[in-house]
Amino acid sequence: MSFSIYQLKPQFQRLLQPLMRALVRLRVSPNQITVTTMLLSVGYGAALAWQPRCAGLWIGLAAFLLLRMALNAIDGMLANATGQKTRLGTLLNEICDQVSDAALYLPFMLAAGVAPALVLLAVVGGLLAEFAGVLALGVGAARRFDGPMGKSDRAFWFGLLGLLIGFGAAAPLLHGVAALVAVLSAWTVVNRLRQALRACAPATP
Repeated sequence: MSFSIYQLKPQFQRLLQPLMRALVRLRVSPNQITVTTMLLSVGYGAALAWQPRCAGLWIGLAAFLLLRMALNAIDGMLANATGQKTRLGTLLNEICDQVSDAALYLPFMLAAGVAPALVLLAVVGGLLAEFAGVLALGVGAARRFDGPMGKSDRAFWFGLLGLLIGFGAAAPLLHGVAALVAVLSAWTVVNRLRQALRACAPATP
């Protein structure tokens, strides 16, 4: 597996244990967390699209993406802790993540100084990377989370891009970050497909 921020997930989950226990006491369901996270993401993305010249929104995106990562981790923790893992939850987890990514990242096409084509390539590359991860199930492998540009990595780089936009960074730097996300997303697609085939290949005597 190529390095990915996803590999830090166990440590991140340990930090979220107190919040998870509080949600268990409140009888909040994992699916409620999943859908709420998507709705919040769509709302923030709509605000970015409506006010693409608002520096505060771009700067605040990094904090919002960290919150989204926490909520994405908590829904799985809740499902495991309360025995509420369901097929519906699995489907919601996948589709809501992709809707959230599109809602939060496509507005970068409207930001001053960023090439829309590069942003579109980065967003499409991210969606294809997640599709490749799920596609592994179709050949008998486990869902793939290989890097180098998984969901958490995209959140980091788009959060950084938002900060650069908010603080008025030069266009070449913005283009470089967007291009990096696009290229590493393509690499991730290939890596996940390759690892899926390797995982389901018969053992060599």
